[in-house]
Amino acid sequence: MQYLTWLLKAAIFFTLFAFALNNQHDATLYFFFGTHWQAPLVLVVLAAFALGVAVGALGMVPRWWRQRRTALHLRQAVIQGHAAPGLDGH
Repeated sequence: MQYLTWLLKAAIFFTLFAFALNNQHDATLYFFFGTHWQAPLVLVVLAAFALGVAVGALGMVPRWWRQRRTALHLRQAVIQGHAAPGLDGH
């Protein structure tokens, strides 16, 4: 099973490597006020992916904080011996 996992990882790597080799042509991104950025297409795709991951992670931060705060309150209630709402079976 471990060999199959490594084979899958190698296949994904070589597929992405071939994608990068096939997209080395320059791409130009035009911004506001006449500014532009010229880079290989694979870097533009990578930058868009990284930006999407960053926006998605930042979008999850408020929910993560809320869940962490709720877990902390429940832990404190259990430590103090109080029945936490929803955990007493009723």
